[in-house]
Amino acid sequence: MPRNGSGPAAKKTLIWLGVLFAALALLLGGGSMWSNATWTPKLALDLEGGTQMILAPKVTGGDTQISQEQLDQAVEIIRQRVDGSGVSEAEITTQSGRNVVVSLPGTPSAETRALIQASAAMEFRSVILGGPGQAPAAETPTPDDQLPAPTAEPENGSDMNWVTPELYKEFESTNCLDPAALEASVEPAPADQAMVACEPGTAGKYILGPVEVPGSMLEDASFGMAQTGQGQSLNEWAVNLDFNGEGTEKFRAVSERLLTFGDGSPQNQFAIVLDGQVISAPSMNVLITDGNAQITGQFTQESAKALSEQLKYGALPISFDIQSEQQVSATLGADQLRMGLVAGIIGLILVAVYSLFQYRALGFVTIASLVVAGVLTYLAIAILGWSHNYRLSLAGVAGLIVAIGLTADSFIVYFERIRDELRDGRGLVSAVDNGWKRAKRTVLASKAVNLLAAVVLYFVAVGNVRGFAFTLGLTAIADLIVVFMFTHPVMVLLAKTKFFGKGHKWSGLDATRLGAVPVYRGAGRLREPAPAGDAAANTSGSAAAPAAAKGKNKGAAREAERRMTIAERRAAEAAAQREADGGKSSTAAAPDEQNKQDSMAGPGRDAEKEGN
Repeated sequence: MPRNGSGPAAKKTLIWLGVLFAALALLLGGGSMWSNATWTPKLALDLEGGTQMILAPKVTGGDTQISQEQLDQAVEIIRQRVDGSGVSEAEITTQSGRNVVVSLPGTPSAETRALIQASAAMEFRSVILGGPGQAPAAETPTPDDQLPAPTAEPENGSDMNWVTPELYKEFESTNCLDPAALEASVEPAPADQAMVACEPGTAGKYILGPVEVPGSMLEDASFGMAQTGQGQSLNEWAVNLDFNGEGTEKFRAVSERLLTFGDGSPQNQFAIVLDGQVISAPSMNVLITDGNAQITGQFTQESAKALSEQLKYGALPISFDIQSEQQVSATLGADQLRMGLVAGIIGLILVAVYSLFQYRALGFVTIASLVVAGVLTYLAIAILGWSHNYRLSLAGVAGLIVAIGLTADSFIVYFERIRDELRDGRGLVSAVDNGWKRAKRTVLASKAVNLLAAVVLYFVAVGNVRGFAFTLGLTAIADLIVVFMFTHPVMVLLAKTKFFGKGHKWSGLDATRLGAVPVYRGAGRLREPAPAGDAAANTSGSAAAPAAAKGKNKGAAREAERRMTIAERRAAEAAAQREADGGKSSTAAAPDEQNKQDSMAGPGRDAEKEGN
């Protein structure tokens, strides 16, 4: 018998699916109102066009010899900077074994352009003078006789003896509110000398000591919620640094020295320098001995993420000059996109026609499921374009077209399991229940293979292939959501309707047309197929195939005969033989019976005659 709770559970699942769609729509709508989100997916370089920049590399320090290994490493780091997730469809290649060509879809943002230009080696320097919020250059310079001057050789990176009169004059005259001053500071000072640097966005300026920890000693950088020494999470964002063995020792010595200066002193700060500019100058609060530092402050999630990416991908072995920049047109353009969309529509139509031909009214469930999967995928692509700069390329469109068949395949597996249960004589409600138990394992195994292939392809490939793999994996996840939260609940509800439950001939679930056969129950008993809406099957001693299958549907009759077991075949043959033998004996035995009656009655009649 069907479980009474299946209907309410199915309705509850559909309600949760509606809540999911509403949440995605509200998220995208809010992003379009208060941020730069759009309701249309972003397009990649091959469909929209974009900006192409040619970078001329140079080795820091003036050396003109650049090895291929250095150039390859630079290309990889730039790719991580502008397309760390691999879904923005940026193209980074080398040209003539010398230059690096960076092609970005659309118009790059100021942050992306800064990441490309920030290509010098990262450095960690101690702060000697200045600090966040330091005012621009004073109108009245300090008299020459009052300028600080070294009195001895500097002992460490925080020593005031690094400050010469010339350096202090440069510090006073530098206006960090002037963009020209920021451009002039791109060229870093030698690693063994002090320098003047600005911190963009804060109008702060500093006198920094020599390099004490090179950026190459930073193994990793990440962002997350700040934590105390006991592991308790604080309600603020932080950037985490992880140094290698040598960097750990150097950073421990620096932190021990900076802690000797009072809190609030500029010499308590440690500046992180990239391209000659200070990207952060945090104060030192505790002694760090394990090489795991945490930068806290007035971070938002976006600013913490941006700083961690600058730190993680900041150490390039070579620096770059932007040699040229130009707009490039789409290599494929709107015509190819339109052709790809047409191909997708044709694929949808073919799947719909096949579903209606094969499953009749049940095919509308397949069509509705594909529509739900398409809307879910569309919303996900639009949201990912806003949050992770995902861009749809022609390879991604191909992934969507391929996903149509893969998604429809899940529904076909489920429907065929249900029809198998109907052929075995079960009612539709129990067929849906048992068919789902068998089908979901197959669907999960199939989608696991799809996801595994997409993940492997994503991590071993670059460029458009990564976009194809990402799209394929995204549609596999959407397929699972639709099968579990839409297709199965809808089938549970449809099984209780008269049209499907009674097995209408146009429902696609007519047990007779499917070739249902009696089920052998042992001891010569067979269970006849019940009507599609019945929860339990009737029992009968008849061993013949269903009579309704004869004359109505020869294909169903042949299917029924093909699916019979050995015991059923023997029972059917015996029944046919008894029927044939019974017909002959009824016609041929009549005279013998009469003669038998006459012979038995003869003596009686003779005795009667004698008596008379």
